[in-house]
Amino acid sequence: MRSLPTLLVIGGSAGSLDILMQLLPELQPDWPLAMIIVLHRKADSETLLSDLLATKTCLFVKEAEDKDMLLPGRIYVAPADYHLLIEPDGSLTLDASEKVHYSRPSIDVTFMSAAEVCGSRLYCLLLSGANMDGAEGLQMVHALDGFTAVQDPETAEAPFMPKYAIKTVTVNKVLNLREMIDFVKDLKNLPA
Repeated sequence: MRSLPTLLVIGGSAGSLDILMQLLPELQPDWPLAMIIVLHRKADSETLLSDLLATKTCLFVKEAEDKDMLLPGRIYVAPADYHLLIEPDGSLTLDASEKVHYSRPSIDVTFMSAAEVCGSRLYCLLLSGANMDGAEGLQMVHALDGFTAVQDPETAEAPFMPKYAIKTVTVNKVLNLREMIDFVKDLKNLPA
């Protein structure tokens, strides 16, 4: 069985896109992790979020498809109206089961799935948003030795999501925009 790359999962909702548009240009071509982005959006969203994000980074960005394999240096975007799960072999699965916290894709679903597969090789960052999605997933990430970071609610356009996570779960770091950028860039220095 092939070894899985270290994984960063970023989850967010209202107010998160602007953060991503500032964070992604900072990543260099040799950034070695796989990345999954889970953003709440309308089910009938016609604009391809992956195309928009690809304009801001030199890394390969794609909307996740069933059976895609997690590869280092790539960014996978959860498609509208599907939960995104990670399988033990490093493949991705799309799931249309019921919404979690009124959301599909759900940040909790992806955080939990990634925690079970990646353990200590998982880093999760929860951004701005207006519901409770992400907190339960962060709790599981922490319990399985992953690293949890949350946007400082004072800097969030929609502070409820990060505030709720900080109040209810163990969070390793609370970060403003500059600190988030440094945190993500510094992940390239992790031991292989």
